[in-house]
Amino acid sequence: MAPMRRQSLVKFDAPLCETIVETPKPQGKEVLVRIERCGLCHSDLHIQDGYADLGGGKKLDTTRGMTLPFTLGHEIAGIVEEVGPDVSKTLIGTRKAVFPWIGCGQCRDCANGDENLCIKQRFLGVAIDGGFASHVLVPDAKYLLDYDPLPVNQAATLMCSGVTAYGALKRLVDRPRQRNLLLIGLGGVGMMGLSFAQAMFKQKIAVADLSPAAREAALASGAAVAYDPAEPDVVKRMIKETEGGFDEIVDFAGNEKSMAFAVSAVARGGKIVVSGLMGGNFSLPMVQWIYKRMTIEGFMVGTLAEAHELMALARSGKIKPTPMREEPMGDVQKWIEALRAGKVVGRIVLKN
Repeated sequence: MAPMRRQSLVKFDAPLCETIVETPKPQGKEVLVRIERCGLCHSDLHIQDGYADLGGGKKLDTTRGMTLPFTLGHEIAGIVEEVGPDVSKTLIGTRKAVFPWIGCGQCRDCANGDENLCIKQRFLGVAIDGGFASHVLVPDAKYLLDYDPLPVNQAATLMCSGVTAYGALKRLVDRPRQRNLLLIGLGGVGMMGLSFAQAMFKQKIAVADLSPAAREAALASGAAVAYDPAEPDVVKRMIKETEGGFDEIVDFAGNEKSMAFAVSAVARGGKIVVSGLMGGNFSLPMVQWIYKRMTIEGFMVGTLAEAHELMALARSGKIKPTPMREEPMGDVQKWIEALRAGKVVGRIVLKN
């Protein structure tokens, strides 16, 4: 078998570079997938940095337990090339999307189907080698999802930005008051969120982003109104236009300013789901929390069951594809730098 080529993290806070190794042979229930596409995600940048921003100059070290060289990338779709002895050979040659949020399989969270909460997780591209490569070794065939008739790029990106946006929105669908919805931060995940929200909710959807290009893209993709958080007195105008604020807000940015903005725009009895990882610190006077009767829930990536729900929704044709741009896998570092500089609208998908 041809050797495996990888765009590897060889040093934290340094560019990725190509490494070549022997292609692994699947054992037991493992499956070897030849990668066709892998999406680039903002969390790849945090892993490359080796830390998460805790605000106030504090950093959370994320390098512990990671062995370099390491392969990032977790929005994967490809073709099954080889299977372990415990897997049916009929899978070979099939085209699949790969669910990357894999747990240890042993703990109570995994037993409950909440592998995304597993403390000893084996997330692809986060804890074990991922998708910026020619191949990926998937621990079990159950993490492979059929995506036909969807385009391969859309299938790959559903596995992270998709399942994150879907899961965050799902945490709002059962609320008794559904008068309005605001999505903050229109990066790759936020844009997907806008697309899904139109299939999941009946109410009009408002968006907010600092970037005029992102606001324009959102309006073109079905947002009812787009706000610029930097506009003077914008919150006053929003509260007036909504007669008291938003019942439901998803913060896809997850930084100090976006959260302060969300709290000021949320209606009494409203809920904010925070799904972005930009970092920083957030504080709130207790009295305000109680007076507003607000709920704040943190959310990161969904379960395998939610990935199947989302894939069914997408395959039924109910979701509009979001803006995507296909680029060669070898150029991943160039696109990491573009994403870091805020120069990407939608999602970059890397192609082998």
